[in-house]
Amino acid sequence: MASITTTVVPENGLPVHRIGIPGTRALTILVAFDAGARNERAQENGMAHFLEHLVFKGGESYPTYRDVNETAERLGGVLNAYTSHDLVAFHITVRAESAAPAVDLLSDFVGRPAIDAEELDRERGVVIQEINRAYDQPSTVAEYLIDKAAFGDHPLGRTVLGPEEYLIDKAAFGEHPLGRTVLGPEENLKSFTRDGIVAFRNRRWSGPRGGAFLVGNVENLPGDSELHAAFARFPALAEPEPCEPAPTFAPETMVEERDTNQSHLRMIYRPEVSVKDLRQRAALSIYATLLGGSMGSRLFDEIREKRGLCYSVYAADHAFADVPILQLGSGLDSSKCIEAYTRMREIVAELRGDGPTEEEVARARAYAAGRLVLAFENTNAVARFAANRSIVFGESIDPDEAIAALDAVTFDEVREVASGVADHLAVACVGPHKAEEF
Repeated sequence: MASITTTVVPENGLPVHRIGIPGTRALTILVAFDAGARNERAQENGMAHFLEHLVFKGGESYPTYRDVNETAERLGGVLNAYTSHDLVAFHITVRAESAAPAVDLLSDFVGRPAIDAEELDRERGVVIQEINRAYDQPSTVAEYLIDKAAFGDHPLGRTVLGPEEYLIDKAAFGEHPLGRTVLGPEENLKSFTRDGIVAFRNRRWSGPRGGAFLVGNVENLPGDSELHAAFARFPALAEPEPCEPAPTFAPETMVEERDTNQSHLRMIYRPEVSVKDLRQRAALSIYATLLGGSMGSRLFDEIREKRGLCYSVYAADHAFADVPILQLGSGLDSSKCIEAYTRMREIVAELRGDGPTEEEVARARAYAAGRLVLAFENTNAVARFAANRSIVFGESIDPDEAIAALDAVTFDEVREVASGVADHLAVACVGPHKAEEF
């Protein structure tokens, strides 16, 4: 059982959460804010992610990127960051004995970054290379297309891929209608000034809309007064404006036509689930698991095993702060793409009409909960979970409660989710196809 205590830094209102995990020798320190890509104004598009890069260039006690990186290595630590739609987060995982210096390091360069103008100019080129690399990956292009097809020009149309956010950008597509992206267009990156970046940080990195999460073996952490002194390095800022609400679902079909043998297919549905209800979100996770989240799922069994249409096929659920999505995807031989798309859509319809079986729900529930238990063996995974629960949803950060929520989901609740996945979906594909085929 996790032990959880929360205090608040008096100077800036930043909550500090200690989550003790028995039986581990590791400690993750993660600081996050409600300052992700969906919080940018149009002219700031790309700034949240660019700021994430710049912070690593050094603070006051560790004034250069080399000081930051070499100190982390001397602590035996793994240092990284991520920008999602909702959050920006910085984290380091170390052996428990290195707790105090790790807190000092992270709170210094994240809490009081130099944001040096010279480094800013140098880092622009790095991000542009990141853009170009991602465009060379058709599966990444498919992810951009599906977000655009599902959300249009809304900030949620900016795709975030993978745990470390390898992203592409509209500039790489010329006039292709891919909307706003997490990395932002190249012209924005070239126009960002130090003053503009600092202004974005001061508007979004508010203590009450953020948190420090200290997860794992907490026995060697400093006391509250020393912790508060370290995290008081973050400035006291006013609470930010709320993000732009998710738009009404108006899905489209978008195809990036390429002369390839392999096609990358993506589909997004918007389930009738309240993201504010933990139990409904848990039921959606179990539905997504039995649909395409395991080797025993309907999509894997039918699309891969019985028909041999692909190597990879999946279904995954996700809850933003105000809207849920269900995404299906596959990478497959282009000659089999339309057959797979048709059958995948039919399987969703079959679950809508007939519902899953009780055996399917029981197996998916056990698998989803077991997968979460295994994930929570990693202190970084618990820290990310806690940041998302606390900042995005304002819910309990107890990992045991998240597992219990999956265990408690009933057959009827999953059946209700299945019946609420309407045949109204966004479709995206990269391959030798036209939109009219879907």
